[in-house]
Amino acid sequence: MPEKTDFAERYASGKTPWDSGTPSEELLSVLKDGKLTGGTVLDFGCGTGTNAIELARRGFRVTAVDIVDQAIQIARDRARAAAVQVDFRVADTLRDNPGGPYDILFDRGVYHCLRTEDLKAFYEFLTRATRTGSWWLSLAGNSKEDTEPGPPVVSEQDIRAELGPLFDILDLREFRFTTNQDGFCPLGWSILMRRKKDDSCPL
Repeated sequence: MPEKTDFAERYASGKTPWDSGTPSEELLSVLKDGKLTGGTVLDFGCGTGTNAIELARRGFRVTAVDIVDQAIQIARDRARAAAVQVDFRVADTLRDNPGGPYDILFDRGVYHCLRTEDLKAFYEFLTRATRTGSWWLSLAGNSKEDTEPGPPVVSEQDIRAELGPLFDILDLREFRFTTNQDGFCPLGWSILMRRKKDDSCPL
């Protein structure tokens, strides 16, 4: 996974293909189907805030965190322009406490990075940030397609092994990421989950 300084440099240089500027179609689809119930949302790895702002527009109380200060500053400006309230914070998901537990978690490309950096610490974050019945929609790179450069990838087998102990995996399907580069649409996994009753950490 790139270090914090790497992400900061990429934002500074504008080399952020993941920053499409439009809400994720996967998130919009799940919202349209009424599958995410509750009032509070944590968008971790929120980038410049596109999805967090969309969630706030729909009436959710949104906390959104990212490791890069520049991304959060842009996100705050965008939220003000959109006249919505989002609690944007500069934070490291593995080391800082984002509060909670939340009714809903959303990430677009964070699980597939942090799973290889420190899966145990990531699992501890998930345990703190959710409660029984909490939802989580995660969008991750798909190992069925070799894209270089592209997002980190994960297999269906690893998703079920890593996340299944804490979450019921309700929907696992393929989609393609939208980026700000023409013709670059990496294959991904859309993973809709709900927190189980057992809150033990198996790792």
